[in-house]
Amino acid sequence: MTKFALLNNVEHQNLKVMSGHSETLGDGVMYAMTYPAEFRNVQAYYPILFIEDGGAGGLLPIALFGFEKGENLFLDSRGWDARYVPKSILRQPFLIGSQGEGDNKTQVVSIDMDSPRISETVGERLFEPLGGTSAFLDQATDTLEQVLLGYDHAKAFVSALQGLDLLELINVEIELMDQSKNQLFGFRAINETKLAALTSEQLGELNEQGFLLAAFMVIASTANMEKLVARKNAQLRGSE
Repeated sequence: MTKFALLNNVEHQNLKVMSGHSETLGDGVMYAMTYPAEFRNVQAYYPILFIEDGGAGGLLPIALFGFEKGENLFLDSRGWDARYVPKSILRQPFLIGSQGEGDNKTQVVSIDMDSPRISETVGERLFEPLGGTSAFLDQATDTLEQVLLGYDHAKAFVSALQGLDLLELINVEIELMDQSKNQLFGFRAINETKLAALTSEQLGELNEQGFLLAAFMVIASTANMEKLVARKNAQLRGSE
């Protein structure tokens, strides 16, 4: 459940947000949206795939954390076990949107009042005693703006790939050390054969859009699937 409220320094003067990462703080998710500007960091740890964008339609690139709903193999007793956490995870429990129209349109920040990160006793302050925003909130707002721009960039990236028929539906079956199997359905990946067959003109257009390197990083990220399987197997060994 989510219950977003426009953030303000009157109603939310004493509100705090717990940072860090754990399942109890809402990080038990199988994947999260990512975007080309952070692919260089994301591809170092996570497989990048594509999935339907919920009710908005179309596809979005995502960083994969696990093999089943609610599974995040990067969480352990110390927090998030990777040096880079996707910005769409870091922006929680905030959301950025806009109010008004035309020249009067302004960006507004909302906060999910049902988030397990919300507290009035522990965590990072959002507002200073005299009403000014805290350094934590300023940083969160900056992250929100990056995610907002990244979402539009991700949509443009996907559109470019689809225009060249480079995305294909995949069915991945993972066999684990205990002989159990996990299957990934509904995800798409870049077809390497079709990418390699593009003409110099098509490759040039992708490069001019800034998407050719992003496509290569998506492909390189698939090597992390084996590392993700290793994390799953380590978890199984630990539960024996």
